[in-house]
Amino acid sequence: MAELGKRERQVRFVFHRTMDQQEIAKQLILSFGLDAVWVDDNRAALALYQQDKPDWVIFGNAYPFTKELKSVTKTALMQHGIGPKACYYEVSEAVFDVRFVEGQHRLARLQALFPEQTFIDTGYAKLDPLINGLETGLDLKSLGLDPGKKTLLYAPTFYPSTIEAMDRNWPKAFAEYNILIKPHYFSLTKPSYRKQAKLLHHWADFDNVYLATVEEINLLPFMASADLLISDASSALFEFAALDKPVVWCDFYHLRWSYRGIFSFRFKNRMDEDLYRYADVAVHAKDYRSLKSAVDQQIKEPNSFRENRSRYTEELAGIIDGRCSIRIVDYLLG
Repeated sequence: MAELGKRERQVRFVFHRTMDQQEIAKQLILSFGLDAVWVDDNRAALALYQQDKPDWVIFGNAYPFTKELKSVTKTALMQHGIGPKACYYEVSEAVFDVRFVEGQHRLARLQALFPEQTFIDTGYAKLDPLINGLETGLDLKSLGLDPGKKTLLYAPTFYPSTIEAMDRNWPKAFAEYNILIKPHYFSLTKPSYRKQAKLLHHWADFDNVYLATVEEINLLPFMASADLLISDASSALFEFAALDKPVVWCDFYHLRWSYRGIFSFRFKNRMDEDLYRYADVAVHAKDYRSLKSAVDQQIKEPNSFRENRSRYTEELAGIIDGRCSIRIVDYLLG
């Protein structure tokens, strides 16, 4: 959006009334002064695109009516995350005029899966503000934390998650560190994850912990402020590694019974094979008991996985030079 604004191009955001967290979206619209329109569903969005005939419609996920837009506008797909989940590839079953992807490895794999579609390697634009120094991070002191301490970022996903597998009082064992907790908003808002929310709010009571609010959807300030990331198999893990900062990858998950034993194939199907291909991008904590020693070691030797981080970042995120947004806009306007 910022780069398009620099080029004096009008940008309109389309929000669906069926989306989660409508109130948060409305706050963001006001905060950023977005030109926004609300629609009821995908068909209403289609009617809007057919009426307005924009130069481009950029989607963040699959959309069922891209074929109907062929004679109306050009369509692009740009996903919001990187990492080892099968949905990264499955979403391209929908036909877009172009999909912007991160790195030559991902481009080659997508092109092999969908040879008739167009993929352009632009790099991962989400990290541009960090690389360019435009995102400086959080004011730790104002959050009640100690700026003199090293800062850990715990950013678990909602499922499969490590939240229920952590010790109930784990922040006490990490008292020498600040802890920023940035969960997926499902963990804080969905009734089905109320046990996760209860744990997260319990941890927020520790003096060395700051729990992100639901409204704080942007992970970048937290990444900028942290010295080390603790996570499970989420996009955040690879995003943080792309900043050449140490990561502790947790291999212990709380799995529903329907994902265990004879049903373990469901867990494997949910995760992409890249989960194992890129396993040595970080040190692993096989269980909670090994987490503290892994964190301490990586804080002491933050460069021990630097070579692996660099190699895998090139494959998963592409070029990290702060110019990804420029390349995307150049293509859109070219």
